[in-house]
Amino acid sequence: MGWGWPEAPPIRTPSPSETSSQGSGGPAPAARVGQASRLSGPASPGLLGLGVTGEGVATEPREGRAGRGPVPLGEGRPVRLGVIDTHCHLTFPDFAGRVPAVLAEAARHGVDRCITISTTTENCLECLALAERHPSVWCTAGVHPLYADQGPHRWENLGRVIRAERCVAWGELGLDRHYAEPTFAEQRRVLDEQIAFILSTRRSAPLVAGKPVVVHCREAFDDLVPILRDSGLDASRVVFHCFTGTPDDARRVLDVGAWISFTGVLTYRNAAALREAAALVPIDRVMVETDAPYLSPDPHRTVRPCEPWMASVTARRLAEIKGVAWEEFHARLNDNSRRFFGIGGPA
Repeated sequence: MGWGWPEAPPIRTPSPSETSSQGSGGPAPAARVGQASRLSGPASPGLLGLGVTGEGVATEPREGRAGRGPVPLGEGRPVRLGVIDTHCHLTFPDFAGRVPAVLAEAARHGVDRCITISTTTENCLECLALAERHPSVWCTAGVHPLYADQGPHRWENLGRVIRAERCVAWGELGLDRHYAEPTFAEQRRVLDEQIAFILSTRRSAPLVAGKPVVVHCREAFDDLVPILRDSGLDASRVVFHCFTGTPDDARRVLDVGAWISFTGVLTYRNAAALREAAALVPIDRVMVETDAPYLSPDPHRTVRPCEPWMASVTARRLAEIKGVAWEEFHARLNDNSRRFFGIGGPA
């Protein structure tokens, strides 16, 4: 796609017997020997994040971009709640043993809540354990399409995690045509199994019926949009995370009633078409995320790993694209994320 993603399969999550506890981050997924991570890309130019006052409210920073002069951001006026990083992977090796520090840095920039995303039926247990240790973190339950061949899939684990108070969504699940493996047929089989399991669980456990679905869709809109439309899932409770499609792809997603979430890719110099797509998304159906440890936004594109605090950078860029004053946009964005995932303010 031209944003620095490697031509290699993703990090894989090992079974519990292959992992060991690594500090506050919990057991961390390991990469196959000789393989790069799935989405790691250079980081990119952008605005600075929020700061936090001694009273714990976020403020707009006064400093400008390094070497670019000052950026007028409202003379440090406070805003009520910080940005929510709606999609990150805090159980990945990049954060092993330093999750408390990562969360503290995020809070310093006004990102006071995070959702750590499941990639396998084993990793969902790690995500829940991490969320239960950290009041500002929630989690999800699902199998990422690029982990579709990492079975056997213990669907009962998803059922257990989704019932937990700290679990706010299913996913991430979906389809990815960027890599040759797992095969598309294998991805599709696991997707169908997950959708069937979600629908079955919702019928038997009404308390989880309202939990939304986080979708991974990369170069597969022609396949996935019709599948979701005909799946029996409520599209208004589906978000296409890390959207990097075209304006036409965005229209198709919006036409079925789904939401769209943007990462730091939105800030990249060569992402003009993506910014055009972002301009099309209604303000009440948009969210931001980092997909950390991947996709650091400009001007931090060389910073590895991407961290949750960088969601504030993407949020400000999106406000510019939408042509909405930051304080108004921030409030709307915050409300969107809270409504969609059912989470409140910082604990």
